[in-house]
Amino acid sequence: MQGSVSYLEIGAQDAQVSQDFFRQLFDWPFTASGEQPQEGWFQTPDIRVGLHGNDPVPQLLVFFQVPDMAAAMARVTALGGQADGAGPDEPGFGVFCLCTDPQGARFGLHQPSAS
Repeated sequence: MQGSVSYLEIGAQDAQVSQDFFRQLFDWPFTASGEQPQEGWFQTPDIRVGLHGNDPVPQLLVFFQVPDMAAAMARVTALGGQADGAGPDEPGFGVFCLCTDPQGARFGLHQPSAS
């Protein structure tokens, strides 16, 4: 199974502070999503970087692209990791799943939208 990086997610305590920081640091355009205008994503030259707030511990999560979410989740589990379950299919993004490796390192799986 190939696993190139397809998405990054910044989990922040205060999304607005992180939005301002990364927008000014890298000059990335920001697109708000949902009901929280400080949450959404940055579009870098190469990849989309999500941003959400209210994380008790700020973190950066790497999401690896997979062609079949169910098969990838089963493989994570078979290898001793944990897959939390796939989220809903988000239009224009696809499906994601948060996982941990056998030692507790967090990462994500991402199956892009078919369109």
